[in-house]
Amino acid sequence: MSDYQLYCFAESGNAYKAALMLQFCQLDWEAVKVDYFNDETRSETYRENVNELGEVPVLIHAGQHYSQSGVILNYLSDQTGKFGGANKAEDYEILKWILFDNHKFTSYIATYRFLLTFLKTGKTDVTDFFYGRAQSALQIVDDHLKGREFIATDKLTIADISMCSYLYYGDELHFDLSPFTNVVAWLDRIKSVNGWQPPYELMPVSYQA
Repeated sequence: MSDYQLYCFAESGNAYKAALMLQFCQLDWEAVKVDYFNDETRSETYRENVNELGEVPVLIHAGQHYSQSGVILNYLSDQTGKFGGANKAEDYEILKWILFDNHKFTSYIATYRFLLTFLKTGKTDVTDFFYGRAQSALQIVDDHLKGREFIATDKLTIADISMCSYLYYGDELHFDLSPFTNVVAWLDRIKSVNGWQPPYELMPVSYQA
């Protein structure tokens, strides 16, 4: 058995954050498939034995369970000494962007993608709302990245790993990233890091059309 087990599925960008971190840290890990689209996370067994919140990702290491992608990223950074801040000021800057990601970036992009790709709602007033929010968040990030290589510091950190994940799902996003030139260049820089793989190569698939 590997040192780290990650409960995940390939369609989850939040799980992809944890998987990328494990890859970038070159840790001994294995993916444990969660059958999300057949309601495994809703089951009593999953909630009692894996995660009471009924979510992925869940990281198991040394007999302990860790949930929420931001917690997992911080835990792995603490364990390895990699992709964190060099001082408290940088730590707070990293935390600021992880919180922005959770509330204003991933939240809108992921929900928009989920509605169109998996629920197949078609364009509605609801998806238009999420599209507008996603575009506004992307513009904030694009403006922030002007003249800089990474989000929080001058090096790759867990803030970048948190924020980039959903943007590697290509056509499933249902919008064009090319107008956000700084974001596109940033994604290319992250792709060049040793160990990078796209989500559908890194984790098992749950959804069956």
